[in-house]
Amino acid sequence: MADSPTIFYHVGTGKTGTTYLQYRVFPKFKNITYFQRTLFKKYPQLIAKSKANRFLLSREFDQQLEREIKWFAQYYPDTFPIIVFRRHDSYIASQYRRFVKNGFKGGFTEFFDLEHDQGLFKQIDLNYRHQISLLQRYFSHPPLVLIYEDMRAQPKAFFNAIAEYTGATLDLDAVNLNPKHASYSRKQLHFIHQFSQTFDLRKRRVFKNGLLHFFWRLFLGSIRYTVLFLGQYLPVKNSDQPLISSQELEQVKNAYEDDWEHMQRIALRIT
Repeated sequence: MADSPTIFYHVGTGKTGTTYLQYRVFPKFKNITYFQRTLFKKYPQLIAKSKANRFLLSREFDQQLEREIKWFAQYYPDTFPIIVFRRHDSYIASQYRRFVKNGFKGGFTEFFDLEHDQGLFKQIDLNYRHQISLLQRYFSHPPLVLIYEDMRAQPKAFFNAIAEYTGATLDLDAVNLNPKHASYSRKQLHFIHQFSQTFDLRKRRVFKNGLLHFFWRLFLGSIRYTVLFLGQYLPVKNSDQPLISSQELEQVKNAYEDDWEHMQRIALRIT
């Protein structure tokens, strides 16, 4: 249809600068309507009611990628998906650190198991070819594939490439290049990891009531951040040891080497 909207949907994934793009970069885009990620449940209704005809959406997907894009595609299958990939070993290491920060008490093998695939993250979750195939299955346009390491190396050129692809304009000087979230030290992560062996700090729903759940999240979050803060100053056992061994990460890198090389071949490279 001539009046069908043009929709660009950045589908993450996690730990690839998604939050930074959502709050530091995409709101600066002009000549396109951007809906913040907190409105994702209302995306179809907002688009249908809007008088604009060009939209940029963004969500952070990991294991829920297929479920969420399938849901959105039933409304707007003629969408242009955008996805950013990070080298597999770096990606899973960052995910593990995020989960440890949020109360995951298991070791790395319990998080991602290359041998038996019994971890929280499954081997298919790191199969980027599979993620590409899902986007091709549910959307009629091929995805724009970008590389996270390019964003780290040449951020302004990276942002400008997305702006050009979406037909937006961007004042690069208006973009705040500071990180959206601070990183936590190895010592802090070791401290909360050890604390989590005794106290369950994981994000989880305890109350069905929305208001009670909101206050529970605030309470649990305050405990986590207090523990992380104290981890800077209190003595921590094995704080000089890495959370993940270099051998484990090398195994992940080698296992997905072909997948990573393929992504680099099909990605829009930033020069």
